Amino acid sequence: MTIAILDAKTMNPGDLSWEPFKSLGKLKIYDHSPEETIVERAIDAEIVLVNKVELTADIIQHLPKLKYIGVTATGYNNVDLEAARKRNIPVCNAPGYGTFGVAQHVFALILAICSKVTVHDQAVSNNEWSDQTNFSLVKKPIIGLENKTLGVIGLGSIGEKVAQIGLTFGMKVIANNRSNKKIPNIEMMTVDDILSKSDFISLNCSLNDSNKEMVNATFLNAMKSSAYLINTARGGLINEAHLANALQEKIIAGAAIDVMQSEPPLRDHPLFQLSNCIITPHNAWAYPSSRQNLMEIVLNNINAYLEGKPLNLV
Repeated sequence: MTIAILDAKTMNPGDLSWEPFKSLGKLKIYDHSPEETIVERAIDAEIVLVNKVELTADIIQHLPKLKYIGVTATGYNNVDLEAARKRNIPVCNAPGYGTFGVAQHVFALILAICSKVTVHDQAVSNNEWSDQTNFSLVKKPIIGLENKTLGVIGLGSIGEKVAQIGLTFGMKVIANNRSNKKIPNIEMMTVDDILSKSDFISLNCSLNDSNKEMVNATFLNAMKSSAYLINTARGGLINEAHLANALQEKIIAGAAIDVMQSEPPLRDHPLFQLSNCIITPHNAWAYPSSRQNLMEIVLNNINAYLEGKPLNLV
């Protein structure tokens, strides 16, 4: 059996081992696969693994030996599911691998806003603390999280973990989710109520046709002017032009995001020069423990498929 991993470096830049996969058959590993190389590289593969590489209907049609598609991510919008179903090719994803890492990153962004650690560290390095008479130096106002309201939109495993951490910080947590999930100490509300009440809003929902660019001018104008937007979910949830305008006009206090509509983004992106916008380069999923979990889920998915009991079918 031949297994082709078409964009291996997205999941494993070299610090994890592919050895468990090699026991399953002939392993072909490609760091990245431009569109014009996909068919050639996967032509002999029964199993194809992709993270961001797009498997279109045309590509799937030109892979005669293909029997299984493994997505090395939770999102699977890069695979034409209808084309796969027509050929009875199971498509399996990897949910839940990064719950702790993404939730940690949400609060890394929130704390970057609140505690101004980088600003004050730089002030110390510049001798600003040493050169003053007072024992304490506060360059910019710092924000305590206790009694602040955290609004969580999307209450899957990551959103629930974010909510639990918020409670630990002494925050009031309100949330919106499509299901009727009930969690102690978390009040379920409409999105409109979350916008009007929250000091911090964390997007933790999946991206679909119904919520694409849900963060638009109307959404942002409904937020408190003192509120901050956090996005570690999907870049497509935000209309970035509208967000840039809201930040420039101080319609909201700030934003901290880890994902963008186009990745990598253009060098002159309008959000880059805004002092009230923190951007990390799609880091939230990439903690080593998260990626190890991801590899194990992908491997277990393949083994389950080979045993005739596929897991995480999409």
